[in-house]
Amino acid sequence: MPFLSRIMALLAGDPQADRTVPPTGYTARLTLFTSAAMAFLAVFALALSLATGRLANRWSAELAQTSTLRISAPVDQLAAQTRAALIVLETTPGVAQARPLTADEQRALLAPWFGPDLPVETLPIPQLIEIIEDSDGYDATGLRARLQAEVPGAVLDDHTRWREPLVAAAGRLRTLGLVAILLIAASTGAMITLAANAALAASAQVIRVMRLVGARDIYIARAFVRRFTLRALTGATVGMIAGILAVMLLPRTDVAGGFLTGLGFQGAHWLWPLVIPPLAAIVAFFATRAAALRTLREQS
Repeated sequence: MPFLSRIMALLAGDPQADRTVPPTGYTARLTLFTSAAMAFLAVFALALSLATGRLANRWSAELAQTSTLRISAPVDQLAAQTRAALIVLETTPGVAQARPLTADEQRALLAPWFGPDLPVETLPIPQLIEIIEDSDGYDATGLRARLQAEVPGAVLDDHTRWREPLVAAAGRLRTLGLVAILLIAASTGAMITLAANAALAASAQVIRVMRLVGARDIYIARAFVRRFTLRALTGATVGMIAGILAVMLLPRTDVAGGFLTGLGFQGAHWLWPLVIPPLAAIVAFFATRAAALRTLREQS
């Protein structure tokens, strides 16, 4: 296949043409360092994008089928209004289950703000009822009207005002991660272009001699493309491995108390970082090729 033959030719190279490219020096170090650093950052940007996608799906799934009914009433009326609310909910189409939260469950909900020893029984805390919808859902407007008539102290929260902003924020974070990856690719291309221009300028005398013996510009440019592409591939591979190790060292969700919400890769998503080194090589290939041909035209 022509494409495979070109890849093999790129990897094999030409010893005569390779002499035009400085094998060491700051341009080589700059290309390796830039590729490694950008690949390292790309791993985290990719992890952020994938994690926020999972986060949006989880929030949407968890909040879409649940609602909360809050009953605020005097202590002597709280039990009666709770029973009345349960009767209303049990006869509402679309409500699969409704149950009042126990004192321990309400204490657990308030623990992050007030500590685990909050005396729920002695405080005027509203009674919460968890509502689980069936697949069809219920009519929130109609349910609010019934509750207002039969349970004056009840307030229905169908989580819409919480779910939509959270899912939208997670979607924006995912987009931000993708934009960061694009910026990283653009920065990598810019830095490799600068390094290639510097290497071409340093090899100007050698290039003149090769032209005198009949070497064409595309032949000379191919040597620079090969060197810088392989350097970018090597540096990006090192950066990718370092990034994966850093992601693996992040605290687990249970250790972090759920704050990180599973930041990292899960399942087949661990294969996505393997795409970063080839992409870095592709960026280096086109950036170096364009820079080399442009500079060689200017030097002719």
